[in-house]
Amino acid sequence: MSIIQEFKEFAVKGNMMDMAIGVIIGGAFGKIIDSLVKDIIMPLITVITGGGVDFTQKFFVLGDNPNNLTSLDELTKAGVNVLTYGNFITIFLNFLILAWVVFLLVKFLNRIRKPVEAAPAATPEDIELLREIRDELKKRQ
Repeated sequence: MSIIQEFKEFAVKGNMMDMAIGVIIGGAFGKIIDSLVKDIIMPLITVITGGGVDFTQKFFVLGDNPNNLTSLDELTKAGVNVLTYGNFITIFLNFLILAWVVFLLVKFLNRIRKPVEAAPAATPEDIELLREIRDELKKRQ
């Protein structure tokens, strides 16, 4: 079998196609969730908290600051060693909000998707017969 035929079999297998479709839909879904968090949820949180959600300008200067610069942009352009903990906090909060939204969405979808309850399987005849024999033996004792 040639390598091209092997690749063709690999590429058109059902699992490979399912995975490709899942990756494409996952990418689109990621953009939807990102927009939901950034464009809808974060503005609402900003209104509720009075605008104090963006921590990106919080930092510590770790080295010498000879020009007494106060802006993060000025400090990074000047090459001053800066610990930017605020950016991490902002990204971490966005992650928590994103994770919460995805959790609620999955929970909602699971509630919509009713599980199909299968009817209990019929008991085989031999088991029924054995149960009847057991019950008769119990009555005789």
